Amino acid sequence: MDNTQAIDAAKEHFGTVLQQQLERVERLKEEGDWVDYSSVSPIVIGMLGGDGIGPTISDETQKVLEYLLRDEVASGKVEFKVIDGLTIENRAEKLQSIPDDVLAEIRQCHVTLKGPTHTPEQGDGWPNIESANVSMRKELDLFANVRPVRVPSQGIDWTFFRENTEDMYAVGSQGINVSDDLAIDFRVITSQGAERIIDAAFAHAQRTGRERVTIVTKANIVKTTDGKFLDIARKVSERYPGIEWDGWYIDIMTAALINPARQKDFQVLALPNLYGDILTDEAAQIQGGVGTAGSANIGKRYGMFEAIHGSAPRMVATGRAQFADPSSLVRAGAMMLEHIGFEDLGGKLHKALDICGQYERKMVMTGRDTGVTSAEFGEYIMQTVEDPNVEARWDEYVKVEG
Repeated sequence: MDNTQAIDAAKEHFGTVLQQQLERVERLKEEGDWVDYSSVSPIVIGMLGGDGIGPTISDETQKVLEYLLRDEVASGKVEFKVIDGLTIENRAEKLQSIPDDVLAEIRQCHVTLKGPTHTPEQGDGWPNIESANVSMRKELDLFANVRPVRVPSQGIDWTFFRENTEDMYAVGSQGINVSDDLAIDFRVITSQGAERIIDAAFAHAQRTGRERVTIVTKANIVKTTDGKFLDIARKVSERYPGIEWDGWYIDIMTAALINPARQKDFQVLALPNLYGDILTDEAAQIQGGVGTAGSANIGKRYGMFEAIHGSAPRMVATGRAQFADPSSLVRAGAMMLEHIGFEDLGGKLHKALDICGQYERKMVMTGRDTGVTSAEFGEYIMQTVEDPNVEARWDEYVKVEG
């Protein structure tokens, strides 16, 4: 193929991508209102085990949540639904990132709690199917990836609002090899997509008594797409006169998060997808590692809550899956409880995780037989959250550690 033919083929491919995204913009203009969970009964919680260590940590998380919600399950207010089939083997066999029958079951749930899933990469032997996470976010329009990071003893209480359905990940599987020497990927930022994630961040700040929202871009270099994101932030900020806002570039922000002199300056952060993926992993490491951090993927109709780490196939291959830390998925479960209206239970579970994982640490997870198993740590969490003095214990540990 000569250069002219290559360019013509690339134009046709790019035109298809543009048409798909313009159609998506029109759908965004017609989206509905947020679900009011107080009027929903039963609230159906789907449990998706995923791959690798996913089933292990998913089982422990379900035990904790079923224990906390035992009265609501008994009364019919809450129902748990186990959904199989999101394994890499089943996805590869059907050549679908989410098989149709699995997606149909997910749509029957109001929220899902999902274990990690493997995303194929070039040369790993699996077919080139899209990330199950990315597909689920797009199929269910889960536009807000909300990731809290808490280290109370250091005054760190950050909530990241990462846009979930745009940026590099929106069309990450639709790039094109124009020639043997030139590969092009696409980046997508829309006014509607940027506005709703930034508005969600400001609304969260207002609702939780925060004073500042930080917008993270690279708008000095990536002027068109990041520039749009920053312009939309200026527009949205006018609706929230009591909330301050500032803009940071992604490169210096990665340094600021590990600077003790600046860490207390940040409260709520909003940022495009790729920057959010990188920055929240760094932030989780400050908290104690990606194994300790949960993640919410929220849309106006559905919600999906997950661990932020991967499926750890090496742990499974070496027979260590039973030593996987369930904290990240349990933390996501606490966020789910808050999202569907059980704020008190979610708050208690967050504090129990702080006590078990950061302060008291009577049981330590190492990922090997030098530490406790997932089941043992799950039991430790349940005993802690059910302690009537859990909040007093948390206050005491924060005071002592601080």
